[in-house]
This record gives sequence, C-alpha cells and structure tokens, in this order.
Amino acid sequence: MLGQMMHRPLSIIEILRYAAEIHRDAEIVSVRTEGDIHRYGYGDAMTRVGQLAHALDRLGVQAGDRVATLAWNGYRHFELYYAISGMGAVCHTINPRLSAEQMTFIVDHAQDRVLFTDLTFVPILQNIGDQLPADLQIVIMCDPDHMPDGLDGALCYETLLAGQSPDYDWPSLDENTAAGLCYTSGTTGNPKGALYSHRSTVLHAMSVAISMGRLMGEGTRVLPVVPLFHVNAWGLPYTAPMVGASLIFPGAQLDGASLYQLMDRERVTSAWGVPTVWLGLLGEIAEQGRNPTGFDNVVVGGSAAPRSMIRAFETSGVSVCHAWGMTEMSPIGTHGILPNHQRNTLDLEQRLDIQQAQGRRAWGVDLKIVDDAGQPLPHDGQIAGELFVRGNGIISGYYNNPDATASAMDADGWFGTGDIATISPDGLLRIQDRSKDLIKSGGEWISSIDLENVVMGHRDVANCAVIAVPHPKWDERPLLIVVPAGDRRVTKDEIDALLLKHVAKWQLPDAIEFVDALPLTATGKVSKLTLRQKFADYELPN
Repeated sequence: MLGQMMHRPLSIIEILRYAAEIHRDAEIVSVRTEGDIHRYGYGDAMTRVGQLAHALDRLGVQAGDRVATLAWNGYRHFELYYAISGMGAVCHTINPRLSAEQMTFIVDHAQDRVLFTDLTFVPILQNIGDQLPADLQIVIMCDPDHMPDGLDGALCYETLLAGQSPDYDWPSLDENTAAGLCYTSGTTGNPKGALYSHRSTVLHAMSVAISMGRLMGEGTRVLPVVPLFHVNAWGLPYTAPMVGASLIFPGAQLDGASLYQLMDRERVTSAWGVPTVWLGLLGEIAEQGRNPTGFDNVVVGGSAAPRSMIRAFETSGVSVCHAWGMTEMSPIGTHGILPNHQRNTLDLEQRLDIQQAQGRRAWGVDLKIVDDAGQPLPHDGQIAGELFVRGNGIISGYYNNPDATASAMDADGWFGTGDIATISPDGLLRIQDRSKDLIKSGGEWISSIDLENVVMGHRDVANCAVIAVPHPKWDERPLLIVVPAGDRRVTKDEIDALLLKHVAKWQLPDAIEFVDALPLTATGKVSKLTLRQKFADYELPN
C-alpha cells in the first residue's frame, strides 16, 4: 500500500525562492575582486538569478549543458550556483589550483559550453587559451569598468545581466536531474567527476541543517572560507539560505589579518574552512589580543585539525567542530559536535580526545568498515577496516568513467573511501590511515603515485617513492625519496622543472632524500609503511 501524499520534486531553486520570501533579514556580504564590499539580501539575489538565467538562455545554454565556474567565494558565484541548476543545466565548479593539464582535461571531459571566471584567474585562462575548446564562451565576472584585455571574445557578466527580466519561468525538473559537477584528483590518473542531482543537493543541505543546526540558524552569520570552487563549499550556499543564516564571502583575501578584519566588522558567528586557514587566523587573534566580535564556533575539515589548534580555540571561548567528508559525498559525512552530556561533564583534555576524531555520521549517511575480504567489521572502536559509505548525497558512480566506478563501489552499492578507520559503539569515526597513497596538504590532495610516475622518467632516477611528512602549517607535505641510477644525484630544480609540466606548483615535493634501495613488501611492492617509519621525525627545510 502506498501513501496518498502529494509528490513535489526536490529542486535547488526552491531553496532560494524560500529564503527570498521567509528570510528577508538575512544578507550576502562579499569582498569583491574589484576591491570593494557588496551586500544584498536573498530577495535581491533571487532577482539577479532570474536575470542571469535569461542571460544564459541568450548564450544558448540548454538543459543538461555544462557551465563552468572559475571563481572565488562571492555573490556572483552564488548566483551561478542557482541560475545554472535552476534552468536545468549543470554547474561545473573548477578548482584553480589544478595544473594546466588537469584543468584542460576536465573542461574537455565535461564538455563545458560557457566558462565564468573572476578577474584573478584571467591570467590562467590566457596561459591555457590555446588548449581550451575553440567554441568555449568565456564570461568575466565583473562590471564594464573592470573588463580586462587579453581574452578575445570574452563577455562582461554585468553587461549580460543588464536589461534582463528578473522574472524567469523556472522549469519543473525531475529531482534526479543533474545539477552540479565537481572533479576530484584524489587518486592516480585523470580527475574524476562527481555529478550531483537536485535531489542529492537538497537532501544534503537538509542533512547539514539537521545534524549541524546548533552552529547556524536564523540570525547567524556564516563565513565559508572553504571555496565554492571545491566540494560545494561544504553545502553552505544551500544550507545557509535554507535556515536563514547570512553568508559572508571573503573573496580572494584569505590571510589571517584579512579574515580577522572581515569577521570582526561583519560580526561573523561561524567560520568554516581547512586547518591552514585557521592557523593564520589564530596568529592574528594572538596579535590583536581578542577574538573577532561575535565569533562563536569554527568548523574544521579538509584535513585533521591539530590538537593544539582545537585547544587554542576552545580555551578562547570558540567551540570547534571537526568534520569529515569527500567530494563524492557532497561532501559532509560526519561532524564533531559534542553531545551535551559530553560537553557539560568532560574536562578539556577528555573533550579534545573526542574532538580530534572525525565525529559521528550526519543524518542520511551510513558508515561501515570491512576487512580485506569485504566482510563487515564490528563498530567497537578498536578493530580498523576500510571505510565504506552510502546515502542520498553520495555518488553511485563517477561521471562518464565506468572503470573508476567499478573500482570504487562494492557489490552492495556502497562507496569505498580508501580510508582505514575505526567506529566506536556510539558511532564515533576515527580515521587511522589511508589505503591510497595520498598526501593531504592544506586540505588538498596530492597523488604520490602521479609524482612518482613522472620522476621515474628522469634518466638519473633508478627508483623513487613519495611519502607524506608532517608540516606545521600544511599538515602534510610530500618528500621524494630517490634511488640514483648512477653516481650523479638529480637536483631538486631538475625534478621541479620535470614535474611542473604535469602538476601544479603547490604539489611539488618539498625535499629529496637519496637512498641505496627502497624497502619492499613480501609481494615486491615498495613498503611505504617502512619509509614513513624511517622518516617519521624528518624536518623539512624552511
């Protein structure tokens, strides 16, 4: 027997339509690349989103077309999130930290029709212009007074919107219609695309609102330092308007002093970002001798938060929520908000023991750990296994990549994260290690195998391995370990020059160490566990 209830498809544009009507006191504040501050409410945003949809129609964008963005956190990027998906197209956010090779690959793989870019990233497009599709339309996200030279045929964002009607006949879409596309370069080979739907995006926003509702709600002011060009800014462009929180967008100014000034002036209550950002903010807080006005809580994700960082915030009166997720999970999977009985009864050190873990699952996310044979392991907090996840906000496969899909999903449809973890009886997730040879630096993944494959092409390298070593600012950085092919030792400058043809500058190894031979496992593979143990106390050069 079926229920007799109406069925209305879940739609992203309805989030903003709701916010425009119900949360009229909330606002979006943006630090613009033009150098000034822009602010308006959700109602004004809805008006401009309608105008933008008309402009996209004029550019020939149709349902299912991919429209790319290369932009900072700001109101124009927010408008693109809603206009593109609302008209039935797909918003493809591009990470500007990718190498030229990776960036051109994903533009081609996604078959983008239009690319919207901030002024900051115009030089990137100028450098790779001859590698981009000839019919790719580029739009600069600025006003006519700030239009740059050097990109033939580029259009001006504000000129496109001028004169367009704010009233748009938003189509009724199947809730499973594709809405967003984000590529991850977290494993070897080319980046892989996670294709989000309207249904998955709305349910993920609801999950964040339910699971992390203590941190935001009507009247709160949220600062997403986590970028809109990566992992949906942790869902904040959708959750914040849903619950009536204001959004404070920092643009390109992410140093500690700039963030402090913005947070203090705008009375930010909640800030979300990776640990490296918060190290800079803590330094500025120490310099100023006080927290920014109104600052109440911080969400830390992307990589593990150091215990010292959590302690510094907690002792200053700012609560810390450790979160974990992946691009493939929309992305939030767990959160570290302490239950009241723990926050009220445990002492600081006991709380820190828990807060260093990855937290408990968000509503709508299921977790399991399995052994090498794929058999489920107990959630006893002791036995570790490979972590698998499932839920309405988690991919069922990679976009146009059947091989990657086959290797990522198990027989029951769960997604394999590649992480090794324990889960306690009360649901606390602790990630122990990564089964994939990845390095997480400043919240961004670096593939050790990709680096190794390139370095092995140098004539003076007989064998090599790349491992992660601790770094006080970036959490982890790559160390290259080389077995020379002869008497000559390759220089770091030579390695850097070779690697820069394939990877971004920030992915380069920080140092090279030379060894006579690499340790091997019983199966003949390089034992990176042995290397990590050998170089556990390694200090990178300043």
